[in-house]
Amino acid sequence: MEKPAVNTERKTKVLKFLKKYSVTTLGCIIYSLGVSLFLDLKNLAPGGVTGIAIIINAVLGLETNITGILVIAINIPLLILGAVFFGKNFTLSTIYATVVSSLLIELWNLILKDYPPLTDDLLLCSLAGGALFGIGLGLIFRSDSSTGGTDIIVKILRKKFRYIKTGVISLAIDFIIMGIAFAVFRDFELACYTLITIVVFTVLFDLVLYGGNSAKLLYVITTQDNSVLICDRLLKDLDVGATYVDGEGAYTGEDRRIIMCAVKNYLYPKLRDIVKEIDPHAFMIVSSAKEIYGEGYKDHFDEEL
Repeated sequence: MEKPAVNTERKTKVLKFLKKYSVTTLGCIIYSLGVSLFLDLKNLAPGGVTGIAIIINAVLGLETNITGILVIAINIPLLILGAVFFGKNFTLSTIYATVVSSLLIELWNLILKDYPPLTDDLLLCSLAGGALFGIGLGLIFRSDSSTGGTDIIVKILRKKFRYIKTGVISLAIDFIIMGIAFAVFRDFELACYTLITIVVFTVLFDLVLYGGNSAKLLYVITTQDNSVLICDRLLKDLDVGATYVDGEGAYTGEDRRIIMCAVKNYLYPKLRDIVKEIDPHAFMIVSSAKEIYGEGYKDHFDEEL
Protein backbone atom coordinates (compact mmCIF):
# COMPACT_ATOMS: atom_id res chain seq x y z
CA MET A 1 0.00 0.00 0.00
CA GLU A 2 2.99 2.34 0.63
CA LYS A 3 4.62 1.82 -2.79
CA PRO A 4 2.57 4.46 -4.65
CA ALA A 5 3.54 7.09 -2.03
CA VAL A 6 7.21 6.14 -2.31
CA ASN A 7 7.06 6.27 -6.11
CA THR A 8 5.35 9.67 -6.01
CA GLU A 9 8.00 11.02 -3.65
CA ARG A 10 10.78 9.67 -5.87
CA LYS A 11 9.14 11.14 -8.97
CA THR A 12 8.84 14.52 -7.25
CA LYS A 13 12.53 14.46 -6.33
CA VAL A 14 13.53 13.54 -9.90
CA LEU A 15 11.37 16.32 -11.38
CA LYS A 16 12.79 18.83 -8.89
CA PHE A 17 16.33 17.72 -9.78
CA LEU A 18 15.67 18.00 -13.53
CA LYS A 19 14.05 21.43 -13.13
CA LYS A 20 16.95 22.68 -11.01
CA TYR A 21 19.63 21.63 -13.49
CA SER A 22 17.60 22.67 -16.54
CA VAL A 23 17.28 26.21 -15.17
CA THR A 24 20.94 26.19 -14.16
CA THR A 25 22.01 25.08 -17.65
CA LEU A 26 19.86 27.76 -19.30
CA GLY A 27 21.40 30.35 -17.00
CA CYS A 28 24.90 29.12 -17.90
CA ILE A 29 24.17 29.45 -21.63
CA ILE A 30 22.84 33.02 -21.31
CA TYR A 31 25.64 34.02 -18.93
CA SER A 32 28.42 32.61 -21.15
CA LEU A 33 27.00 34.26 -24.28
CA GLY A 34 27.03 37.61 -22.52
CA VAL A 35 30.70 37.17 -21.67
CA SER A 36 31.86 35.83 -25.05
CA LEU A 37 29.78 37.98 -27.39
CA PHE A 38 30.07 41.32 -25.59
CA LEU A 39 32.10 41.62 -22.38
CA ASP A 40 35.31 39.86 -23.46
CA LEU A 41 35.14 41.71 -26.78
CA LYS A 42 35.75 45.13 -25.19
CA ASN A 43 37.56 44.11 -21.95
CA LEU A 44 34.45 45.03 -19.94
CA ALA A 45 35.14 43.50 -16.52
CA PRO A 46 31.68 43.26 -14.93
CA GLY A 47 32.95 42.15 -11.56
CA GLY A 48 33.18 38.76 -9.92
CA VAL A 49 35.66 36.10 -10.89
CA THR A 50 34.68 36.59 -14.53
CA GLY A 51 35.77 40.23 -14.31
CA ILE A 52 39.04 39.24 -12.64
CA ALA A 53 39.62 36.60 -15.33
CA ILE A 54 38.99 39.15 -18.09
CA ILE A 55 41.52 41.52 -16.49
CA ILE A 56 44.17 38.79 -16.13
CA ASN A 57 43.52 37.57 -19.68
CA ALA A 58 44.02 41.09 -21.04
CA VAL A 59 47.19 41.65 -18.94
CA LEU A 60 48.73 38.38 -20.14
CA GLY A 61 48.12 39.41 -23.75
CA LEU A 62 48.11 35.85 -25.06
CA GLU A 63 47.01 35.09 -28.61
CA THR A 64 44.53 32.53 -27.28
CA ASN A 65 41.71 33.71 -25.03
CA ILE A 66 41.87 31.76 -21.74
CA THR A 67 39.16 33.54 -19.74
CA GLY A 68 37.20 30.30 -19.17
CA ILE A 69 40.28 28.45 -17.92
CA LEU A 70 41.17 31.30 -15.57
CA VAL A 71 37.63 31.26 -14.16
CA ILE A 72 38.01 27.60 -13.20
CA ALA A 73 41.49 28.13 -11.69
CA ILE A 74 40.39 31.07 -9.51
CA ASN A 75 37.27 29.19 -8.42
CA ILE A 76 39.00 26.17 -6.89
CA PRO A 77 39.81 27.72 -3.45
CA LEU A 78 36.47 29.54 -3.38
CA LEU A 79 34.56 26.30 -4.06
CA ILE A 80 36.29 24.75 -1.04
CA LEU A 81 35.07 27.72 1.01
CA GLY A 82 31.53 27.18 -0.37
CA ALA A 83 31.61 23.51 0.65
CA VAL A 84 32.47 24.50 4.22
CA PHE A 85 29.62 27.03 4.51
CA PHE A 86 26.82 25.55 2.36
CA GLY A 87 27.34 21.81 2.18
CA LYS A 88 27.47 19.16 -0.51
CA ASN A 89 24.35 19.92 -2.58
CA PHE A 90 25.21 23.58 -3.12
CA THR A 91 28.82 22.74 -3.87
CA LEU A 92 27.94 20.10 -6.46
CA SER A 93 25.50 22.37 -8.30
CA THR A 94 28.01 25.23 -8.13
CA ILE A 95 30.77 23.04 -9.56
CA TYR A 96 28.37 22.05 -12.34
CA ALA A 97 27.44 25.69 -13.10
CA THR A 98 31.06 26.84 -12.91
CA VAL A 99 32.41 24.13 -15.20
CA VAL A 100 29.54 24.35 -17.72
CA SER A 101 29.62 28.15 -17.96
CA SER A 102 33.43 28.20 -18.24
CA LEU A 103 33.48 25.50 -20.93
CA LEU A 104 30.72 27.31 -22.81
CA ILE A 105 32.76 30.53 -22.74
CA GLU A 106 35.68 28.63 -24.27
CA LEU A 107 33.37 26.93 -26.79
CA TRP A 108 31.83 30.23 -27.95
CA ASN A 109 35.32 31.79 -28.21
CA LEU A 110 36.46 28.86 -30.35
CA ILE A 111 33.41 28.96 -32.60
CA LEU A 112 33.38 32.74 -32.99
CA LYS A 113 37.09 33.38 -33.48
CA ASP A 114 36.79 33.26 -37.29
CA TYR A 115 33.71 35.49 -37.40
CA PRO A 116 33.52 39.28 -37.07
CA PRO A 117 32.07 40.63 -33.78
CA LEU A 118 28.35 41.32 -33.61
CA THR A 119 29.09 44.95 -32.83
CA ASP A 120 32.01 47.29 -32.18
CA ASP A 121 29.85 49.74 -30.26
CA LEU A 122 31.07 49.93 -26.66
CA LEU A 123 27.71 51.13 -25.30
CA LEU A 124 25.82 48.29 -26.96
CA CYS A 125 28.35 45.79 -25.64
CA SER A 126 27.99 47.14 -22.10
CA LEU A 127 24.17 47.07 -22.24
CA ALA A 128 23.75 43.69 -23.93
CA GLY A 129 26.59 42.07 -22.00
CA GLY A 130 25.32 43.35 -18.64
CA ALA A 131 21.76 42.23 -19.47
CA LEU A 132 22.74 38.68 -20.49
CA PHE A 133 25.15 38.42 -17.57
CA GLY A 134 22.47 39.50 -15.06
CA ILE A 135 19.68 37.31 -16.48
CA GLY A 136 21.93 34.25 -16.67
CA LEU A 137 23.34 34.63 -13.17
CA GLY A 138 19.87 35.38 -11.78
CA LEU A 139 18.55 32.09 -13.17
CA ILE A 140 21.52 30.23 -11.72
CA PHE A 141 20.95 31.78 -8.26
CA ARG A 142 17.20 31.02 -8.42
CA SER A 143 18.01 27.34 -8.85
CA ASP A 144 20.11 27.49 -5.65
CA SER A 145 23.41 27.35 -7.51
CA SER A 146 26.11 29.85 -8.33
CA THR A 147 29.00 30.21 -10.74
CA GLY A 148 31.38 30.05 -7.81
CA GLY A 149 33.90 32.80 -7.26
CA THR A 150 32.64 35.97 -5.61
CA ASP A 151 29.08 34.57 -5.80
CA ILE A 152 30.08 32.35 -2.88
CA ILE A 153 31.42 35.36 -0.99
CA VAL A 154 28.13 37.17 -1.73
CA LYS A 155 26.08 34.27 -0.33
CA ILE A 156 28.27 34.12 2.79
CA LEU A 157 27.82 37.86 3.37
CA ARG A 158 24.07 37.51 2.68
CA LYS A 159 23.84 34.99 5.55
CA LYS A 160 25.50 37.53 7.84
CA PHE A 161 23.66 40.65 6.58
CA ARG A 162 20.18 39.30 5.79
CA TYR A 163 18.66 42.78 5.46
CA ILE A 164 20.84 43.60 2.42
CA LYS A 165 19.75 42.31 -0.98
CA THR A 166 22.05 39.95 -2.85
CA GLY A 167 22.36 42.35 -5.78
CA VAL A 168 23.51 45.19 -3.52
CA ILE A 169 26.29 43.08 -1.98
CA SER A 170 27.31 41.95 -5.44
CA LEU A 171 27.32 45.57 -6.62
CA ALA A 172 29.73 46.59 -3.84
CA ILE A 173 32.16 43.81 -4.74
CA ASP A 174 31.86 44.64 -8.43
CA PHE A 175 32.77 48.28 -7.75
CA ILE A 176 36.00 47.10 -6.14
CA ILE A 177 36.83 44.94 -9.16
CA MET A 178 35.91 47.79 -11.48
CA GLY A 179 38.43 49.96 -9.62
CA ILE A 180 41.09 47.31 -10.23
CA ALA A 181 40.14 47.21 -13.91
CA PHE A 182 40.52 50.99 -14.13
CA ALA A 183 43.94 50.79 -12.47
CA VAL A 184 45.03 48.11 -14.98
CA PHE A 185 43.57 49.50 -18.22
CA ARG A 186 43.94 53.21 -17.33
CA ASP A 187 40.93 53.96 -19.49
CA PHE A 188 38.33 56.31 -17.97
CA GLU A 189 35.89 55.80 -20.84
CA LEU A 190 36.11 52.03 -20.44
CA ALA A 191 35.53 52.40 -16.69
CA CYS A 192 32.36 54.41 -17.36
CA TYR A 193 31.02 51.77 -19.74
CA THR A 194 31.95 49.06 -17.21
CA LEU A 195 29.87 50.97 -14.65
CA ILE A 196 26.92 50.86 -17.07
CA THR A 197 27.44 47.10 -17.41
CA ILE A 198 27.42 46.64 -13.63
CA VAL A 199 24.27 48.74 -13.14
CA VAL A 200 22.39 46.87 -15.90
CA PHE A 201 23.60 43.56 -14.48
CA THR A 202 22.49 44.45 -10.92
CA VAL A 203 19.01 45.60 -11.98
CA LEU A 204 18.29 42.52 -14.10
CA PHE A 205 19.93 40.17 -11.62
CA ASP A 206 17.65 41.40 -8.79
CA LEU A 207 14.64 41.39 -11.14
CA VAL A 208 15.17 37.73 -12.09
CA LEU A 209 16.09 36.71 -8.54
CA TYR A 210 13.28 38.49 -6.66
CA GLY A 211 10.75 39.34 -9.39
CA GLY A 212 8.87 36.05 -9.05
CA ASN A 213 8.38 36.60 -5.33
CA SER A 214 6.83 40.05 -5.50
CA ALA A 215 3.10 40.68 -5.61
CA LYS A 216 0.36 43.19 -4.80
CA LEU A 217 -1.03 43.45 -1.29
CA LEU A 218 -4.63 44.70 -1.29
CA TYR A 219 -7.11 45.89 1.32
CA VAL A 220 -10.66 46.18 -0.02
CA ILE A 221 -13.07 47.92 2.36
CA THR A 222 -16.68 47.15 1.43
CA THR A 223 -20.03 46.01 2.85
CA GLN A 224 -20.68 42.60 4.38
CA ASP A 225 -22.79 41.42 1.41
CA ASN A 226 -20.41 42.69 -1.26
CA SER A 227 -17.41 41.16 0.51
CA VAL A 228 -18.92 37.69 0.08
CA LEU A 229 -19.61 38.29 -3.62
CA ILE A 230 -16.10 39.65 -4.22
CA CYS A 231 -14.39 36.75 -2.42
CA ASP A 232 -16.49 34.19 -4.28
CA ARG A 233 -15.28 35.68 -7.56
CA LEU A 234 -11.67 35.79 -6.36
CA LEU A 235 -11.77 32.10 -5.53
CA LYS A 236 -13.67 31.10 -8.67
CA ASP A 237 -12.07 33.33 -11.33
CA LEU A 238 -8.54 33.89 -10.00
CA ASP A 239 -8.01 31.02 -7.54
CA VAL A 240 -6.93 33.61 -4.99
CA GLY A 241 -7.56 33.25 -1.25
CA ALA A 242 -8.38 36.14 1.07
CA THR A 243 -8.88 36.99 4.73
CA TYR A 244 -11.85 38.84 6.22
CA VAL A 245 -11.26 41.56 8.81
CA ASP A 246 -14.29 43.12 10.48
CA GLY A 247 -14.24 46.91 10.76
CA GLU A 248 -16.33 49.96 11.46
CA GLY A 249 -16.43 53.29 9.65
CA ALA A 250 -14.96 55.96 11.95
CA TYR A 251 -17.23 58.69 10.54
CA THR A 252 -20.41 56.76 9.73
CA GLY A 253 -20.21 54.13 12.45
CA GLU A 254 -21.44 51.56 9.89
CA ASP A 255 -20.16 47.97 9.86
CA ARG A 256 -17.57 47.31 7.18
CA ARG A 257 -15.70 44.22 6.08
CA ILE A 258 -12.08 44.43 4.95
CA ILE A 259 -10.83 41.89 2.43
CA MET A 260 -7.07 41.40 2.71
CA CYS A 261 -5.34 39.42 -0.03
CA ALA A 262 -2.09 39.09 -1.95
CA VAL A 263 -2.09 38.51 -5.71
CA LYS A 264 0.56 38.08 -8.38
CA ASN A 265 1.15 41.27 -10.32
CA TYR A 266 -0.35 39.90 -13.53
CA LEU A 267 -3.64 39.05 -11.73
CA TYR A 268 -4.10 42.50 -10.20
CA PRO A 269 -5.96 44.10 -13.19
CA LYS A 270 -8.52 41.27 -13.16
CA LEU A 271 -9.01 41.61 -9.41
CA ARG A 272 -9.54 45.35 -9.78
CA ASP A 273 -12.17 44.70 -12.46
CA ILE A 274 -14.00 42.31 -10.13
CA VAL A 275 -14.08 44.85 -7.29
CA LYS A 276 -15.17 47.63 -9.66
CA GLU A 277 -17.97 45.45 -11.08
CA ILE A 278 -19.40 44.35 -7.72
CA ASP A 279 -18.84 47.46 -5.61
CA PRO A 280 -17.66 50.56 -7.51
CA HIS A 281 -17.78 52.48 -4.21
CA ALA A 282 -15.37 50.13 -2.42
CA PHE A 283 -12.30 51.72 -0.84
CA MET A 284 -9.22 49.84 -2.04
CA ILE A 285 -5.62 50.22 -0.84
CA VAL A 286 -2.88 48.69 -3.02
CA SER A 287 0.76 48.30 -2.07
CA SER A 288 3.69 46.16 -3.14
CA ALA A 289 4.67 43.02 -1.27
CA LYS A 290 8.34 42.22 -1.84
CA GLU A 291 8.22 38.71 -0.40
CA ILE A 292 5.29 36.46 0.48
CA TYR A 293 5.47 33.17 2.35
CA GLY A 294 2.71 30.58 2.29
CA GLU A 295 0.70 28.46 -0.14
CA GLY A 296 1.18 29.55 -3.74
CA TYR A 297 4.27 31.61 -2.85
CA LYS A 298 7.57 30.93 -1.11
CA ASP A 299 7.92 28.20 1.47
CA HIS A 300 8.88 29.30 4.98
CA PHE A 301 11.81 26.87 4.86
CA ASP A 302 13.17 28.01 1.49
CA GLU A 303 16.72 29.28 1.56
CA GLU A 304 16.95 33.07 1.55
CA LEU A 305 18.28 34.33 -1.80
